[in-house]
Amino acid sequence: MTNPLLRYGYCTTVLLVSLLAGGTHAAELVKVVDPWARATVPGQKVGGVYMELVARQNLRLTGAKSVASETAEVHQMKMEKGMMRMRAVPFLELPAGKRVKLAPGGYHVMLFDLKQSLVTGQKLKLELTVEDSSKHQHQIVVEAQVRDRDAGTADKHEHH
Repeated sequence: MTNPLLRYGYCTTVLLVSLLAGGTHAAELVKVVDPWARATVPGQKVGGVYMELVARQNLRLTGAKSVASETAEVHQMKMEKGMMRMRAVPFLELPAGKRVKLAPGGYHVMLFDLKQSLVTGQKLKLELTVEDSSKHQHQIVVEAQVRDRDAGTADKHEHH
């Protein structure tokens, strides 16, 4: 006679494997285009990560984390009453098929309490959390290229 607990455990395992095999992988839910981070100066404790996201279905970007920092948050920069303000947002809508840009001066991932400087040429691993309409969360692994500190800014020099 088979132990009913073993049979239950076996069925649960088979069901879980079936769900994983048949489900959509998180990487298929969102296309990540040109992920990059700006290099930091020695001792700098914050950094920014930028990219474009294209979701295959309506999703929300609800969080981020990286082993390079203690915490990471989705932030928005925008002009309010003549001043540039930055704040954390609880989520960022990712409408199906639309490019959502995370760029300097707009939405971005903010890394806090960096464990070491971000150096030009280095690869930075990041995990994004997206939520679907059923409130299921999916993790997307991203590898961002660390670029020079002037990356993403307009040319600061005028040539005469």
